[in-house]
Amino acid sequence: MANLLDQLSAMTIVVVDTGDLQEINKFAPRDATTNPSLILAAAQIPSYQNLIDETLISSRLSIGKQASMQEVVNESLDQLCVRFGTEILKRIPGRVSTEVDARLSYDTEATITKARKLINLYKNSGIDVNRVLIKIAATWEGIKAAEILEKESIHCNLTLLFGFTQAVACAEAGVTLISPFVGRILDWYKANSGITTYLGSEDPGVMSVTKIFNYYKKYGYKTEVMGASFRNIDEIVELAGIDLLTIAPTLLNQLKNTEGKLIRKLNSLVPISTEERLQLDQRKFEQLMNLDRMASEKLTEGILGFTKAIENLELQLSNRLLVWP
Repeated sequence: MANLLDQLSAMTIVVVDTGDLQEINKFAPRDATTNPSLILAAAQIPSYQNLIDETLISSRLSIGKQASMQEVVNESLDQLCVRFGTEILKRIPGRVSTEVDARLSYDTEATITKARKLINLYKNSGIDVNRVLIKIAATWEGIKAAEILEKESIHCNLTLLFGFTQAVACAEAGVTLISPFVGRILDWYKANSGITTYLGSEDPGVMSVTKIFNYYKKYGYKTEVMGASFRNIDEIVELAGIDLLTIAPTLLNQLKNTEGKLIRKLNSLVPISTEERLQLDQRKFEQLMNLDRMASEKLTEGILGFTKAIENLELQLSNRLLVWP
């Protein structure tokens, strides 16, 4: 009998959720995605120190020898994310997601400016921009930025998505893809409901993403749904048939080493949804988000978490510069 990973790959696009190039080589996915935490983890691997040094040199040369350390670090951060993305694209046939600085999550114009810069860095590296997804936090400001970028043919992946309201706003904005965080939704309910164990089919994260997927297919939205942030393979199994799943290497290994029949749970041709179509403006979006305590708290927590990872990565780059002649 085939393993669960092979069966899953036949009905859903499997994306590797890592910045580790060796893991990408191992699983040979179509797409890959990164975030500040994953880039930070990869940057601490000894075998990647030459890549970091090359990026620091390139950054200093591009902005001038008289630039301050902070200016070099800021430039290096952008170049490093693109450098990892470029290396990943050498190993996969599809797309890579590269994230805009989470500290810009509530600034539409700054997000647009940063996204354009990242895309230009990819262009300068000879990368087809259709192979890049710009990851942006699904705040109202981020969604509006993505709406403008999509009209410029800059494709976006809206991340830190926890609620139905965020998902509807993203679809209405015409974004390419959303990444609802299944496991983090589960974390919140475990911490706040008093229930510590959920069956896969009753997992709050699974139920949330299932609702979003069926709503999108019912109303013919082109935005793809990519489940993300899993805590166990039961969550993944319950979403078999969704557009995409981005999965960490540890869970990919579990799926690969587990045999059994995998049943398709989601079908874009037969969506099961009783939801009326939701119309949103900023006021309605913010009102509904305020009523959704889980989505609001997890969005704020996620932005703070990615911000901390960015700051730690900047510190690592600064320390690297200090030991140079």
